[in-house]
Amino acid sequence: MKILYMATAGANDPTRASIPWHLAVNGSMEAGQEAVIVLAGDSTELLVGETARSLEGLGVPPMRDLLEKARARGLPVYV
Repeated sequence: MKILYMATAGANDPTRASIPWHLAVNGSMEAGQEAVIVLAGDSTELLVGETARSLEGLGVPPMRDLLEKARARGLPVYV
């Protein structure tokens, strides 16, 4: 199964910004599914500077951990 996650939230809402990444790397990819993330709107700021490294939402892993997993698993990200 192929799943596309659309991320639109940025640093102003760390929990909402982390959810697509969490679902992709700790959900879909763990289950053996193909996942892709599309960044739109405010979520594109996660690619600039240290923004993503300092992001920590509630009830989800820190963004820096999610990004490391995404890189390690080869998660495609489109902007």
